[in-house]
Amino acid sequence: MSFIKLTASTLAIAAVSATAAAARDQVQVAGSSTVLPYASIVAEAFGENFDFPTPVVESGGSSSGLKRFCEGVGENTIDVANASRAIKSSEVETCAANGVTDIIQVRIGYDGIVFASQLNGPEYTAFEPADIYNALAAKVVKDGELVDNTYAKWTEFNADLPDAEILGFIPGTKHGTREVFEEKVLVAGCEATGALEALTAANGGDKKAAEKACMEVRTDGKSVDIDGDYTETLARIDSNANAIGVFGLAFYENNTDKLKVATMSGVEPSTETIASGDYPVSRPLYFYIKKAHIGVIPGLKEYAEFFVSDDMAGPDGPLSAYGLVSDPELADTQSMVEEEKTMGSSS
Repeated sequence: MSFIKLTASTLAIAAVSATAAAARDQVQVAGSSTVLPYASIVAEAFGENFDFPTPVVESGGSSSGLKRFCEGVGENTIDVANASRAIKSSEVETCAANGVTDIIQVRIGYDGIVFASQLNGPEYTAFEPADIYNALAAKVVKDGELVDNTYAKWTEFNADLPDAEILGFIPGTKHGTREVFEEKVLVAGCEATGALEALTAANGGDKKAAEKACMEVRTDGKSVDIDGDYTETLARIDSNANAIGVFGLAFYENNTDKLKVATMSGVEPSTETIASGDYPVSRPLYFYIKKAHIGVIPGLKEYAEFFVSDDMAGPDGPLSAYGLVSDPELADTQSMVEEEKTMGSSS
């Protein structure tokens, strides 16, 4: 079924649904700054094509959105949490403790995180995870020894990189992007440089503790957490010619007049290289729905179905045009939303 340019009869049906008794008549969404532009596009189109109010979409980060989502059930809590990572078991437990027991997990597609710099700045055209680790990690290996990171320039550990001062703007800890950055870049770089082995030995053979130590970044001003969204990172890049920043692919693709992107392990980030699995720093994107709010908050299920429809999240939809990599299993997701299947259940 095509959702765009709905017929009068379909709109009439939607109008009847919208009259259902509810204390709140507007879907409320919060969470990931990566998912924010996609959700905003869907919300606007939903308001234009359905006889429901346009959903309210807020940002704040994946962790923040899921925290609000798990506060409880009722009109004073949000209906949907956007996330650039999967919900954690600890968050599911918090949800359950607060009465949010039936959660629908919806995977909308895939995105990549990219390293980009000022358009007229140094040529950071090729990175390996080891380079990012050596630049930004708290501990590095020098002359076979694990030491505090005092690298000041990129050329100190890779002569092929610019002779420029190190400065990286990375997502703050409340962002789902930070976790992908830690797991797929810092830990990978930690292993490649030998630091993981050294940290494992320093932690008495505890590899889990060592991986956690790999994720620690330096605190001397060379690595800067950005708690806001990508627009704040872009502003920092604009003011610092030597800096690199971490962005979602979609944000970068909509700011190519200001930013230039680096390859990672020789692969340029694009929808094609992410879809093929060639680009190493990619992740699935999600939103989570409270099943208890379906049928109570008008338009909630319709919004979810519209979001994952071919018209929106398909390979030729507007979300793809904005940088979302369409999910090859989108049809399964559509069926799951229609049937209201919750996490951990088959029905």
